[in-house]
Amino acid sequence: MSRTLAKRAYRYRFYPTKDQAAQLSRTFGCVRMVYNRALEARTTAWNQEQRRVTYADASAMLTEWKASEELRFLNEVSCVPLQQCLRHQQTAFSNFFAKRTRHPRFKSRKRGKASAEYTRSAFRWRDGRLTLAKMAEPLDIRWSRPLPEGAQPSTVTVSQDPAGRWHVSILVETSIEHLPARQGEVGIDMGLTALVTLSTGEKIPNPRHEKRSRVRLALVNRALARKQKGSINRAKARLTVARVYARITDRRRDLLHKVSTRLVRENQTIVIEDLSVANMLHNRALARAISDAAWSEFRSMLEYKASWYGSRVIVVDRWLPSSKTCSACGLVKHTLPLRVRIFECAGCGLVRDRDHNAALNILAAGRAVAACGDGVGPIRH
Repeated sequence: MSRTLAKRAYRYRFYPTKDQAAQLSRTFGCVRMVYNRALEARTTAWNQEQRRVTYADASAMLTEWKASEELRFLNEVSCVPLQQCLRHQQTAFSNFFAKRTRHPRFKSRKRGKASAEYTRSAFRWRDGRLTLAKMAEPLDIRWSRPLPEGAQPSTVTVSQDPAGRWHVSILVETSIEHLPARQGEVGIDMGLTALVTLSTGEKIPNPRHEKRSRVRLALVNRALARKQKGSINRAKARLTVARVYARITDRRRDLLHKVSTRLVRENQTIVIEDLSVANMLHNRALARAISDAAWSEFRSMLEYKASWYGSRVIVVDRWLPSSKTCSACGLVKHTLPLRVRIFECAGCGLVRDRDHNAALNILAAGRAVAACGDGVGPIRH
């Protein structure tokens, strides 16, 4: 049975001591400041001189900053996370100039999670205990699942989310055994009422975690708005809001992992649509529900798990009229409003659930792509 050599990140919660928390918070602040200063320098150089600042230039600037009296405190933290943030910024700009992503943004102390990345030279891994640079004691990690036997971490990323939880992500290179070849193939239609509808007719309901917690969110946000800006009580209220959002995110991600793993284990071929989620979010009536469904994250999970276990994910053209096409005779309707949930074909008389019909059409298009290559679909009229 074949195997795949892949890099996998194992994420765990840990509980730092007061000294470790202070050191990590100091590191997060330095990483954020170095990233923002380098970003400002890059932006200024481009706007005024049309000159691109390379990673080598940014690294030289970091050396000058650490030697200055004003920024001498940068020497109090490990230099590796500071260099790594400059490397990540270089990657971000390469993707931006290649028109794959938007322009990098400045890091905010109040927005998103704080993180720092340590490479092999900045941490010690011994007998299953992880000690970071500038620290005397190993991290108190909760090993919720074991690392692969004999695995040696290559990179460690420490982060603190807005809810105040500390996590460590350990990147290791491991060999993953492919699953035995399966005969199953499935087309997937992603939706809002049902998270996914399979070509087999099965529907996996959408729990709508954000909607179920909307009353709680309104209460905690209202309480936050009443607190005086800059007060300790406002900081506590902001933490409460962050914990509610963290619970929603955790529950959503847990469901997506379970569904994606099951589909990859049961099917050799999985066919999905190439949805333009970013454009769909411009629909003000559905943007909140689409964000809660997390279609992009679900697709990402399917793709990397399929590559691990020897399955195949086929992505069909986003312009395929999967909902308007009869899965039996191929007749395409001119219009089909969203409120109509049953597909009725005027040609052959087929009556079928709208989403199930779409999933069958997606599977048919995927078979055509598998047989003839991209850009080829089943014959329709």
